[in-house]
Amino acid sequence: MKHIEGIDRNQITLMPDAIEDYISEDNPVRFIDAYVAHLNLKYLGFPHVVPETRGRPPYHPGDLLCLYLYGYLYAIRSSRALEREANRNLEVIWLIKRLAPDFKTIADFRKANGKAIRNLCRDFVQFCKREGLYGGELVALDGSKFKASNARDRNFSRAKLKDRLKEIDEKIDRYLKELDENDEKESRFPNKSAKELREIIDHIKNRKNDLSRIEKQMNETGETQVSLTDPDSRSMPVGRGHHTEVAYNVQMTVDSKHKLILDHEVTNDVTDQGHLEEMSLRAKKILGVKKFDMLTDMGYYDGQEVAACLEQGITPWISRPRTSINRKKGLFTKDDFHYISRSDCYICPAGKRLTFSFQGHELDRDIRYYATPECSRCLKRPQCTRKKSGGRRITRLKEEWVLEDMERRNWLHPEKLKRRKEIVEHPFGTMKRSMNQGYFLMRGLNKVNTEMSLTVIAYNMKRVFNILGAKRMVRALA
Repeated sequence: MKHIEGIDRNQITLMPDAIEDYISEDNPVRFIDAYVAHLNLKYLGFPHVVPETRGRPPYHPGDLLCLYLYGYLYAIRSSRALEREANRNLEVIWLIKRLAPDFKTIADFRKANGKAIRNLCRDFVQFCKREGLYGGELVALDGSKFKASNARDRNFSRAKLKDRLKEIDEKIDRYLKELDENDEKESRFPNKSAKELREIIDHIKNRKNDLSRIEKQMNETGETQVSLTDPDSRSMPVGRGHHTEVAYNVQMTVDSKHKLILDHEVTNDVTDQGHLEEMSLRAKKILGVKKFDMLTDMGYYDGQEVAACLEQGITPWISRPRTSINRKKGLFTKDDFHYISRSDCYICPAGKRLTFSFQGHELDRDIRYYATPECSRCLKRPQCTRKKSGGRRITRLKEEWVLEDMERRNWLHPEKLKRRKEIVEHPFGTMKRSMNQGYFLMRGLNKVNTEMSLTVIAYNMKRVFNILGAKRMVRALA
């Protein structure tokens, strides 16, 4: 019995196969082709939709857009890799009709059309919305760090600069000392050794001058850190450990129905604090609903932002962070003090009342302070405070009641908080592992926002292909 054999490469065929025969009806490239063809590219902001009457004719933006959508869908992102695919991949050859743009043309297209690509991302979200793929009842928000095109050694904080400058001064002293020793023992050491040492010292001094210029720049601008390769990137903590990475913080809202992404924003903020209200309102506008529930993690815990969301019909669900220093010291925490709204006071573990003392204003927040004169005579004082004079003070934010209501909701419905990870961390995991797009190729906040938009479109497309299939998606366009 013989093996299954292929066709002889030298066999001449009188009727060659058409490329169309290699592309099945449910192939995703058929939807990419139909989707780009139905778009109003000029309205989205792409140039050269109508070519000039003079000069060399450009590539149609739709062809280059098809190439990028295919590339990000199949984890082929670099312009040189896309150039290779255009010459050897039958699906790409079919999709862009045998065009073979060079890598520079491909790279320039992505670089020059950031705003239009971000508009395209919003357009595909609207396509998903028209097909009823968003539930609009439960949305999850989270941020994740995506590695920037900037090595860790090319990022400097004030502390890091100080350590490097101190290290360089020590090196210079050491080499100068060695040079003096060589001069004393000139007969035993050749002159070349002294010359080499002087060259090393000059090189280190130049390095010190470079670091001094960076330090001066930080002092003038007030920045806490500087990245040399990608100036917009920042060193950020990654995960729950102490590991840091030079990265961007990608904020993302995801609908619970099919885990499709609603909206995203690339920032260089080290933490997620301050993004709850903005991202929630944007999600509400996209969904076009009056109210929905928003799930987030502790990084978004902020009374002012939670209150602002509630005013707009958005109900946040956030676990309360347990970060009290007193807990680590073995002292009573604020949780051990019971607030009575009727009389506006706190009851301490010893049963004494802490009444309103005064109101202050810190970090744009109104803070009320509560205290009692009975602390000095209290037997539980050693468990309550380490202060030598005065007693225990309890602070209360103006929006504290909002956080207390939210904690009651969390206690009554713990199952809802558990859904956050399965909704919003699913897209991040898919992008970083399955699609290998957990790092940026481009530099600068605007450009990485463009790159992230292409990744979001590709992720959403993958999900919709699995839900509807390419044939049904093409019919939906019609």
